[in-house]
Amino acid sequence: MDLTSVLIIALALGGGGFVKGATGMGLPLIALPVLTTAFGLQHAVGLMVVPLIATNAWQVWRFRTEVKSPQLAFMPLFLAGGVLGIGVGTWALTSLPERLLVLVLGVILLAYVAMRLATPHWILSPAMARRFGPLAGVGAGALQGATGISSPITVTFIHAMGLERSAHVFAVSAMFLLYAVVQLPALWVAGVMQPLWLLQGVLALIPILAIMPLGHWASSKLSRRAFDRLILVFLGVIGLKMALGV
Repeated sequence: MDLTSVLIIALALGGGGFVKGATGMGLPLIALPVLTTAFGLQHAVGLMVVPLIATNAWQVWRFRTEVKSPQLAFMPLFLAGGVLGIGVGTWALTSLPERLLVLVLGVILLAYVAMRLATPHWILSPAMARRFGPLAGVGAGALQGATGISSPITVTFIHAMGLERSAHVFAVSAMFLLYAVVQLPALWVAGVMQPLWLLQGVLALIPILAIMPLGHWASSKLSRRAFDRLILVFLGVIGLKMALGV
């Protein structure tokens, strides 16, 4: 791999770390499309497992007081559904054509952007969250297992509840942490994961952890709405690129 490719990958990981620090999410959304272009989808998904475990474990600990929030009563069944879905998604990762999965990922990213723009103020009630949480969890887990990204379902579902920032960050971080912990042995059993990818995942933490504090700082200087719009523009471009295969 030449120096230019290494720099592009480092920038993608750093960008993902910046967004993660600012919003509590977005690391795979930003980094995975670039990593997929460089390494292929299976390699990119395997490489991202270690960064996802490390960064989300830190954020779960940082916002651990939110575990008792009554707004998060939907989480146990939501997470259980996600564990079930990861098994289905891992099968898809190892059985379906990579181009099909990349196309699906691109379409999902575009749908995510459209949904966020079309319904920015709709609120999902706690009762509805408990009712539909298991179904959303299964779908999100399947998406995580197949593509390495569950945010188009999970973040939309949690964001729609209108949670305070600390509860929101705890919820998405706990979900991403569980998914990554379950996905790691699932990839081993499926014969996908390689030791080298774990080492690359550890190295990927360097630009991520170096830039995450800047994301924390930026979130205090920029309105959440303005920052969300910038991220949506970026995701729209990446989603269109992946859907068109260019």
